[in-house]
Amino acid sequence: MRRTVFNEDHEAFRETLRAFIEAEVVPVYDEWFAAGQAPRDFYYKLGELGIFGINVPEEFGGAGMDSHKFEAVLYEETARAGVQFGGSGVHVLLALPYIKMLADDEQKKRYLPKFVTGEEMWAIAMTEPGTGSDLAGMKTTAKLSEDGTHYVLNGAKTFITGGVHADKVIVCARTSAPTAEDRRFGISLFAVDTKSEGYSVGRKLDKLGLRTSDTAELAFVDVKVPVEDLLGEENKGFYYLGHNLASERWGIAFGAYAQAKSAVRFAKQYVQERTVFGKPVAHFQNTKFELAACQAEVDAAEAVADRATEALDAGELTPAEAASAKLFCTEVAHRVIDRCLQLHGGYGYMNEYPIARLYADNRVNRIYGGTSEIMKSIIAKDMGL
Repeated sequence: MRRTVFNEDHEAFRETLRAFIEAEVVPVYDEWFAAGQAPRDFYYKLGELGIFGINVPEEFGGAGMDSHKFEAVLYEETARAGVQFGGSGVHVLLALPYIKMLADDEQKKRYLPKFVTGEEMWAIAMTEPGTGSDLAGMKTTAKLSEDGTHYVLNGAKTFITGGVHADKVIVCARTSAPTAEDRRFGISLFAVDTKSEGYSVGRKLDKLGLRTSDTAELAFVDVKVPVEDLLGEENKGFYYLGHNLASERWGIAFGAYAQAKSAVRFAKQYVQERTVFGKPVAHFQNTKFELAACQAEVDAAEAVADRATEALDAGELTPAEAASAKLFCTEVAHRVIDRCLQLHGGYGYMNEYPIARLYADNRVNRIYGGTSEIMKSIIAKDMGL
C-alpha cells in the first residue's frame, strides 16, 4: 500500500536527519549509553539543525510550520538507527505546545528564541512521588507573595525527563485548594528558571530503558517565581494539561510504531546473517512465519499512527482517538519487539545489539503518558460504557 502521510519536504528532511544521525550520533552513542545521558552540547547541534524550531513561528527564529509530520520522521529515523536524542524529545513534544498555547507575547519573546537554538532546554514537571497518574493529587504548592510580585514554590517532582540538563521547567503546582465539586481545580503552570535559589536536581534516575535520556528528581524549597512566569491563568492548569494530552499520546503511539518497524528490520538483518545447522536462520519456516506475523502487525500500526498524525495536524484528534492509537501501537510494539528479540536468541539479550536496547526502551510506552489501563478507561467512557 502506498503511504501518503509524507511529502517531498518531509523526505528531504529525512535524508538530512539520517545523515546527521550517522555522523553525529551513531559513532558516540555507546558513550552516551554508558554515561546515562547525552551531552549538553549535543542540543546545540539539534538547534543548529533546526529540529527545535520547526513548529516555532518565524518571528521567534523558527520555521513557522504547523505540523507534527517532521516529528514523525524524527521518530522513524532515530528508531531506524537504534538511537535516542537524549531528553530533547520533551523539549519539543511536551513543552512547546504549552508555550505556544499559554505564553503571552512578552513571554514568547523571552522564551522562544533561546528555545529554538537549544540555549535554553525545557522540561515539564507533573508527576510527584506517590501520585503517579493522579495529577489532581499533587502536593507541590505555589503561594502568591504579599506584595504580589512573585510566587513561592515548594514541593517535589519525580520522573522528570530532561530534568538534569533543563534550563527552564514548566512546573505544575497548586495555587488554590481543590473544591468539593472539583478536586482538579487549583492547579497552575509556571515557567521556572532552574538557576533559581532553592531549586535543586536530586538523583538522576537509573532507568531500565531510555538510558541516554536524563530523568531526574526535582525539589523546590521557597523558590521565587516571578508573576511574569505564570503560564495562562491561575487554577486552570489541569484543563491545560488535558488539552495537550492528545499530542503527547500521539507522540508515544507514533514512536512505538517506529520502534516496532525497526525491530523487524533488525531481526530480518540478523536472521539473514546468522547461521544455525549450516543454514541461515532466515531459511527456517518458523523464522519466516514469525517475521511475517510481525510485519502484518507493523503494517496495521503504521496505518493507525498515520491516521492519528493526519487527525492531529487537522486539529481533529480526540482524546479517545489518541488513547486508542496509543493503546494499539504500544501493545503492538510490545509483542513485535519481544518476538524479534526471540529470533536473535542469546544475542538479543546483549546490550551491544540494538534489539536489546529497543526492548528496554519500549517498555515504558505502556506506562507514561497514561498507562494502557487508563487508555482503556478513556476509550470505554467514549463508548458510553
